[in-house]
Amino acid sequence: MVMSSLNICAGCGGGWVNSGGVFDLDSLRARLEALEQETARPDLWEDREQAEGILREKSRVERDVHVYDVIASGLEDAEVLLQLALEADDEETRAEVAEKIAEADRDLADAELRCMLAGEHDAANAIVSINSGAGGTDACDWAEILMRMYLRWAERGGYKTEVLDVQSGDEAGLRSATFTVTGDYAYGYLNAEEGVHRLVRISPFDSQARRHTAFASVTILPEIDDAIEIEIDEKDLRVDTYRSSGAGGQHVNKTDSAVRMTHFPTGIVVQCQNERSQHKNRATAMKLLRARLFEHEKRQREAAQEATRDEQRQIDFGSQIRSYTLHPQQRVKDHRTNVESGNVDAVLDGEINPFIRALLLQRAGGMKEAS
Repeated sequence: MVMSSLNICAGCGGGWVNSGGVFDLDSLRARLEALEQETARPDLWEDREQAEGILREKSRVERDVHVYDVIASGLEDAEVLLQLALEADDEETRAEVAEKIAEADRDLADAELRCMLAGEHDAANAIVSINSGAGGTDACDWAEILMRMYLRWAERGGYKTEVLDVQSGDEAGLRSATFTVTGDYAYGYLNAEEGVHRLVRISPFDSQARRHTAFASVTILPEIDDAIEIEIDEKDLRVDTYRSSGAGGQHVNKTDSAVRMTHFPTGIVVQCQNERSQHKNRATAMKLLRARLFEHEKRQREAAQEATRDEQRQIDFGSQIRSYTLHPQQRVKDHRTNVESGNVDAVLDGEINPFIRALLLQRAGGMKEAS
């Protein structure tokens, strides 16, 4: 039977794997049944924090069971079709079998990749910030290209996005941009993209058509759950309001609805101008501030143990995690994993999963060696 070889670790982030590292379907279904009983309790919402945690876990377990069922169903269909193809000696049916097996293989690869996302906030939504670095106008243009790349990646993956703040460049592109990516494991996946990204190309802004190098940094933060307490003293904050910027026309805000918050103890500054309502922009800015303060504390704890995450390197030569070369050859290379792609257009259109997968595999291998 085809199904006899189906060993997947979906759900291992939640600990539902047996000692052999094989997908433990019985334990997973038993846990789902227990969670369903929990959610049916009439007093469930007496403890809101606990209730939300139960519902989140139930959603994750349901998704993991669904992954197994989809792969199992695909392989069973392939097995039936294979028998028909052999009996009828039908090439067209054989091709259909091959496609179903390839589809199951892709689903299995996705399930295995998700197994690597067992970090504290890997399942959370992501807050993405992009800032232009060295390279002048080219760097601003590069920041805008990167923003489009991640928005396209999110669209391909079925994630929802919301642009919170955009600061336009003087001539073209963006000085900075912040947006959210909402969906399962958005932070876990996009965290692999944090760092400096380098672009080499013939500059469209150079009248002599010379080759230029530009840099932009990408910062990924988890959207912090309200259950995690982040204390912010109002005395430590300065809140400024200003008129939202825009390209002109009917969408330019004519009131001071944009909000900028400065946290004095850390020097962290956040801003939001996405909504027309100052109240909504303030609430979103506070959410951004909570995420940045949480990350700030986390970095301080990590720095006390080891120098990880390359604290605030210059967005310049020698600091890049990935290079995108458009001239003289077409190539994208990740310097952490040495994974390369010659299809630059596809990468800039959001096909970055091979890079994400390679880094997650590398991190998982490092964790195994450390243990």
